[in-house]
Amino acid sequence: MNLVHNLVHNLVHRQAPCYVIGDIQGCCDQLEQLLALIEQQAAGAKILFAGDLVNRGPKSLETLRLVKAMGSRADTVLGNHDLHLLAVANGIRPAHHSDTLEAILQAPDREELLEWLRQRPLAILEQGHLLVHAGLFPQWSIANALSLAQELEQILHGPDWITLLTEMYGNTPDRWNDSLQGSDRWRCIINALTRMRYCSEDGQMDFASKDGMADAPPGFMPWFDVPGRKSAHHAVAFGHWSTLGLVLRPDLISLDTGCVWGGKLTAVSLSDRSIIQLDCPQQQSPKKTK
Repeated sequence: MNLVHNLVHNLVHRQAPCYVIGDIQGCCDQLEQLLALIEQQAAGAKILFAGDLVNRGPKSLETLRLVKAMGSRADTVLGNHDLHLLAVANGIRPAHHSDTLEAILQAPDREELLEWLRQRPLAILEQGHLLVHAGLFPQWSIANALSLAQELEQILHGPDWITLLTEMYGNTPDRWNDSLQGSDRWRCIINALTRMRYCSEDGQMDFASKDGMADAPPGFMPWFDVPGRKSAHHAVAFGHWSTLGLVLRPDLISLDTGCVWGGKLTAVSLSDRSIIQLDCPQQQSPKKTK
């Protein structure tokens, strides 16, 4: 009986397969191939995306349709390119010369896709990992980050979402303060969750540098290496930082391995940290997007 009990206990409490995937940026062909590889390893696994489903790659429309069609099996956090798409689609921001969003904007199912995208979260807690697109302020615990993400999600899902998109652009304030209100508060939260790479020891964000860890600007460091970071005892998974590449630490999964730049598309299992990667053709040159 003890053996049977233990087998049943292990089956009930075993974590279901769940993979997190780095930035797709419209590289739908590679996404389809990676999903097929995951299916071979863990049929029916849950799939979470680290944001930036769209832009710069050749098939942003097809990527949105594919992820949406996965239904409850998949979800994604919003990245800066996803928010940019919503802003461009609503006339808040002009398209950038390197954008590849026109097919979405002209699609017959445009409004359905954009509405689905708008309803996506900014943070997801899954199997002991917090998934965000970019980073967290050192002052934020995991509970703080989830609460602040949900605060913005309520606005984005509600009647004032256009105002939020209009006010989200800009680099200030560049430090978190609990007393921030209105558009300053919104912008600061969004910038941390979707744009942050480097910050100072006292939590000032830097938006100028996109280089890897070896080339940190003076006085700054990767947000996850700030001493005393309140989220340090909890695993955080994120994308956004292609020059950082794949990093696996007990407290960290960095997922953006530069698919659109000719790098790799990466999936990591949350249960055992196993890796599935796919080589990708170059779709964009970094020099052309500056």
